[in-house]
Amino acid sequence: MTPTAHELLRSTAARLALDPEANPLVPRIADGTAALRTLAVLALEQRHVIPADRRSFRHLARRAEEAKDPESAAFFDALADGEALAQERLVPLLAACGVSRDEAATYEPQAGCQAYPAYAAWLALNGEPADVVLALTANFASWGCCCATIAEALRDRYGFGDEAREFFELFAEPAPDLDRQALAAVQAGLDRGLVTAAHLRYGRLVQRYEEMFWQTLASGDEAARGG
Repeated sequence: MTPTAHELLRSTAARLALDPEANPLVPRIADGTAALRTLAVLALEQRHVIPADRRSFRHLARRAEEAKDPESAAFFDALADGEALAQERLVPLLAACGVSRDEAATYEPQAGCQAYPAYAAWLALNGEPADVVLALTANFASWGCCCATIAEALRDRYGFGDEAREFFELFAEPAPDLDRQALAAVQAGLDRGLVTAAHLRYGRLVQRYEEMFWQTLASGDEAARGG
């Protein structure tokens, strides 16, 4: 029996869920032991991730439109709009971390942190949009959980103000409109026979690159703390 979109979204998220205990960095941020420099590097890496992801999402939206898949197009356009807002909220976070304009402009991103947007670009070129909706939606739960923990820690452990925490709070907050768009896109994909088993492969790689992002930052944090 073919699952409904709701059932498929839920089962995909469950199958691809990351173990929060396996994240090497977020617990350090949560207890305030991560170096301030590590938070700065996280923000600097996001300064490269965000515009890359935004372009990937726009390209996915255009591909979906060309394929007569308006539901997926609406989902990816909404993601791209969210990335534009995230880029604005990144500015006060960088300032709170002590990053100057010169450093932001000259910072060299790390391969382990940029693997995620590189794969997102691959998906933008090669993935069936409905499958990519499933893969990314499964990842958002992991990312949102990390952002919620970091936003709280920045207030309680690092003394950051409201504006400096807004970047993480953006992703930590529920997004019911986006959830509805994902549901509509997946249901339309199921109805048109566009959803394939590839969404699980895409999702596993997305999650692996998510893990790589945090592992790379954790390695740098150990060096920053003299570990």
